[in-house]
Amino acid sequence: MKNKKLLELKNLIETAEINLRQAREIMEELTGGEDSAHIMARRLDLNQSQDGEEQIVEGVFNGVCMIGPDEKEYSVPANYASKSKLVEGDVLKLVIKSDGTFVYKQIKPQERERQKGKLLYDSEKDEYRALLDNGKSYKLLHASVTYFKGEAGDEVIILIPKGLEASQAALENVIKGGDDKGVSS
Repeated sequence: MKNKKLLELKNLIETAEINLRQAREIMEELTGGEDSAHIMARRLDLNQSQDGEEQIVEGVFNGVCMIGPDEKEYSVPANYASKSKLVEGDVLKLVIKSDGTFVYKQIKPQERERQKGKLLYDSEKDEYRALLDNGKSYKLLHASVTYFKGEAGDEVIILIPKGLEASQAALENVIKGGDDKGVSS
């Protein structure tokens, strides 16, 4: 009986994941692949300047990289994004030093909300996700999950931007000991 319920649960989760993927594909089709960070980068009064030999660029974090005022993408180290618990919509300042060093600083955090969910691992895409009770799921940085030694089935506490549609979340903590550790696709 227990195995039948576990199989049923696994099938429900896989179906939900497929539906979410399809919904995201439709969303990308309708928006032309633009995320909220690109839209915010156009709307905000972001600065880009040269200070001596240093270049200073302000931009919006999209969950993976920073989008500058010219909509150019600047890579943000995963360990910095993870440690700083950056969420989509955070405004960053990047100083590009004369030796090519990138130094990021968060200058305007996006308002956040905390959510609780289950940690999933998608082996096809090699990505971790947090699945919430309401059916929404968010990508998580590998650096965050490995730092907390998270495993599929663990309970996770995530931070998401308040009032923004986001696909990524910041991992705040992992609560070990979920009962469905084998859940993955």
